[in-house]
Order: sequence, then C-alpha cells, then structure tokens
Amino acid sequence: MDTSSLMEQILSRDNLNAAYLQVVRRRVEIPKPDGGVRNLGVPTVTDRFVQQAIAQVLTPVYEEQFHDHSYGFRPNRCAQQAIITELDRMNDGYDWIVDIDLEKFFDTVNHDKLMTLMGKTIKDGEVISIIRKFPASGIKEDDEYRESVIGTRQGGNLSPLLANIMRNELDKEMEQRGLNFVRYADDCINMVGSEMSAKRVMRNITRFIEEKLGLKVNTTKSKVDKPQGIKYLGYGFYFDSRAHQYKAKPHAKSAAKFKARMKQLTCRSWGVSNIYKVQKLNELIRGWINYYKIGSMKPICARLDRSIRYRIRMCIWKHWKTPQNRARNLKKLGVPEWAARRTAYAKGYARVCRASDVCEAINNKRLASFGLISMLDYYTERCVTC
Repeated sequence: MDTSSLMEQILSRDNLNAAYLQVVRRRVEIPKPDGGVRNLGVPTVTDRFVQQAIAQVLTPVYEEQFHDHSYGFRPNRCAQQAIITELDRMNDGYDWIVDIDLEKFFDTVNHDKLMTLMGKTIKDGEVISIIRKFPASGIKEDDEYRESVIGTRQGGNLSPLLANIMRNELDKEMEQRGLNFVRYADDCINMVGSEMSAKRVMRNITRFIEEKLGLKVNTTKSKVDKPQGIKYLGYGFYFDSRAHQYKAKPHAKSAAKFKARMKQLTCRSWGVSNIYKVQKLNELIRGWINYYKIGSMKPICARLDRSIRYRIRMCIWKHWKTPQNRARNLKKLGVPEWAARRTAYAKGYARVCRASDVCEAINNKRLASFGLISMLDYYTERCVTC
C-alpha cells in the first residue's frame, strides 16, 4: 500500500507530533445489561478528527481483505445481513451452533500483534508508529493518568477498524478450516452438522483465539446449542414445522427490554403531555420494527400493541383527573351517561382502563387519530419475510 502521502491528507507530521500525539483521553464506564461495564475512551475533538481521517483512508484498503461473512463495523453491512446468512446455513442442515463470545475484546488487544498485522499491509514505518499511539495513549480517570499497555479503547473512530483487522485473523482461520460462520464484531457463530463436531470446533477455535491471538473467550456466554437456545444480535430462533425451516424472531430478552422501555415512556407520573409520550413511543416502535423486520413478529406485535394501548389509556385517564371530568369526556365519546358516571367513579387505573366503556370510548381508531401507530400495521408494511 502506498502511504507516502497519507499524513499529508490529514495534517502535517510535525503538527501531529507536536499538537496531537500527547493527548490523554477521558475514560467513561457504560453499564451493560448483564451487570458489567463497557470502558470507553472519549476522544478530544482533534483526536476524533485525526482518527476519522486515517480511518477513511485505510478502510477501503482493508475492506478488500476482510471476509464476506464479517458484518460488524463495516460500510454497507448490517446485523440483519448476518442473521439472514445464519438462517441460510441453518436451513442447509448445519443446525448445531457454536456461539463464541470474546471477553472484553477491546480491552485485551495486544498492541504488538496488532501492529505486526498492520505492517503486512502498511509499509511506512512512521505511519505505523503514529497509528500505534492511538491504542497506546493514556487514559484520564478521576484526575489520575493511567498508561494503556494493552487494548484499543472503544469510543474512537479508528477503534472499530483496528479491532476488525485483529479479528480478521480469526476469520481466516475459520475459513481455512472450512467452517460455516458468521461474525458481527466480537460475536461469532459457527454452524456445523452434529453436536460432536460442534464441541470439537469450540475447543479448536477457543485454543486458536487464546494461544495465537492472545485474546480470551468468554466461557459464560460461549456455548454449543441448537438454534432455539441461541440469542444472537438480539434475535432468537425457532423451527417452523409447517414451513420446515428455521426462522428468526426477537428474543424474549429483547422483547422484555422493549416492554420495559415502553413502560418508562407511558409512566403516568411523567410530567409531559400525552402527545409527547405518543411521539416518543412512535420513535421506539419504528426503530424496533426496522431492526427486527426480517423476523416473524406478528404475534409479538399484536401482544405489544394491546399493552401499549392499555398504557396510553391509563395516561389519558389520569390526565382527565376528576370523576366529573372523566364522566364528561366519556359521554362526549359516546358512552351513555349512566355508564359514564359509573366508570368515572370506579377505583383503580388498571381495572378501569380494561373496562369495556373506556376501551370503546378510547378505541384503537381514536388512538390512531391521536397519532399512535400500530406495531402490527407498521411491521406488516415493512416485513421482509411476510
């Protein structure tokens, strides 16, 4: 690769050495759903600019080297493509899954190994020296400076590319062994035809990762199982006996996470207007459906639709506040006066908002006119597999 003008496309080398390369990043810890933390190194503005410029130059070069079944942190690739490839292999008969998760990958990358790999493509030693300063730069935490001996911090523009360069060695090894695999970032799935083969692949690939790459496999998350026992990129899998094939759907944990967020947005004590709550709900629904649209979701969408409408009815019921105002609004919406008064003076949000009078007054059509979109309708419009 010709890198003689690489730094000139970014900044002069003198400026880089004088003004940039002594930058110390701030460390931030982001909680994970499983209770752990993700360490981020927050770049400065100058840091981010330089990293992005280098990444834009190097990405096209390394894209030619990366494997077709690698989907994470790459242009024009996404998680849905990884799931579709995985389903194709499952339905070809490779329905024993080797789920390999790399433990704290970004925090354990060996700098020497990474620079050696990059040196095979980048022949300019000064460029390699400058790139090395990114993962090796110090971290400021609680006003205390700490050197980075290993790892490439998440949060920088160049970190995903550096990580993929390291992981590409794993892809090459799996391809050389003739394995059917899909990798998205540090989540790697191998699909084989038998349980015995799956256990052998788990042992051999784990040995390669730990001995050759100097990384560590997360044994608590890695396992051998049938597709029904796997959660990958938020998706779960099941066998459709009528279609005689495996299909994807949102995993139960993903659906539970959506429902928890939905409850936050429809909290009765949240001091915002109901219109604003509906707007935020619509954003959540659109984002969730657009991510999971390649899965089979009609039953899940129908069930979540009922929960959302029930929660919005409770928000509206609280907004009406007094029994007199509730009876008046129910009457305006077509409920007989005697029924409106009976319901208005009833106790308990949950019981009242499931009552037929409230459901008929604040029906699905009225909620739609209020701006609430239907998950089922939105999914049906965008479903890839319907």
